[in-house]
Amino acid sequence: MSGLLILDGVLTDRGSKYAVAGAPATSRDEIDAHLKALKRKKKFAKATHNSWACLLPEGPAKSDDGEAGAGMVIVRMLERDALEGHLIVVTRWFGGTHLGGDRFRHIQTCVSAYLDALREGR
Repeated sequence: MSGLLILDGVLTDRGSKYAVAGAPATSRDEIDAHLKALKRKKKFAKATHNSWACLLPEGPAKSDDGEAGAGMVIVRMLERDALEGHLIVVTRWFGGTHLGGDRFRHIQTCVSAYLDALREGR
């Protein structure tokens, strides 16, 4: 599946590195296809967390992928922006230091960067 927008190297904190990706998706099958396409890239397949969310017609779909609470942070930002039918994946490569609550701020930074790129038509 094509159409995946990837913003790599969005931020780094205490060794952890973040990226964000996304694409239009209106069904769970499309979400799964985009996730599979993203993970075909070895770098993303080896990431510690690929947390994602999407507002589908039947309601929000999300996964924390081991980063507790991350999916809901993305859902809230999608809802705030009224962006339905669009998957956003925040990827984190763990750097060895726990970030505590800062990780939620970093997820928000990644989603904001993605939304800005969408608005700019990248």
